[in-house]
Amino acid sequence: MQQVPRTRDTASAAHDRVYRRLRTRIMHGDIAPGQALTLRGIGKQYDVSMTPAREAVRRLVAEGALSLSQSGRVSTPELSNERIEELAALRALIEVELATRALPRAHLALIERLQSINGAVAEAVAHRDAVSYIRTNLEFHRTLYLRAQAPAMLAMAETVWLQMGPTMRALYGRLRRTEPPRYHRLIIAALRAGDEPSLRLAVRSDVTQGLRMLAS
Repeated sequence: MQQVPRTRDTASAAHDRVYRRLRTRIMHGDIAPGQALTLRGIGKQYDVSMTPAREAVRRLVAEGALSLSQSGRVSTPELSNERIEELAALRALIEVELATRALPRAHLALIERLQSINGAVAEAVAHRDAVSYIRTNLEFHRTLYLRAQAPAMLAMAETVWLQMGPTMRALYGRLRRTEPPRYHRLIIAALRAGDEPSLRLAVRSDVTQGLRMLAS
């Protein structure tokens, strides 16, 4: 009788492990837009049975990270210009508010940490490593937003990032960027000065400029 709970726990742990790893890969742009995924392929990659793979895919479809066609084909989404504009607007609303809430708690250690992360962003750009660029860029934003102490709002922001991951990779390839985002420096300067209007403008510009270039 004790075997059933353990079996369920094992299945749950396998499902959660696949979900988190696949979610991270999608968020960081490690999978291109429109790339098809199969349950068999996911199961083989993560060494799990079909059931945990199916559950992980189901959760990611619900979050908008994967698309499920009427024929049952699973793939990363290919976003329309209208959808890109919508997600850019969401980022501007949510992330500006998170940054504003974080400002009163932006102590020197946080600012130094953001500067260090921005150095890693610059290194990823220098090596033209799209996945590392997206990962470190999101780390920069997440590190700041954690200081807002608004977990529900941060979860909403992460859901948008998840939907945007593959498209952000496509954007990076199109821009051929050779230097880190200049708005990061403006964000850090605004935090250091305690300047809320400048912080709001810098965050809004940072999270929308690239996406709107992609949609144009």
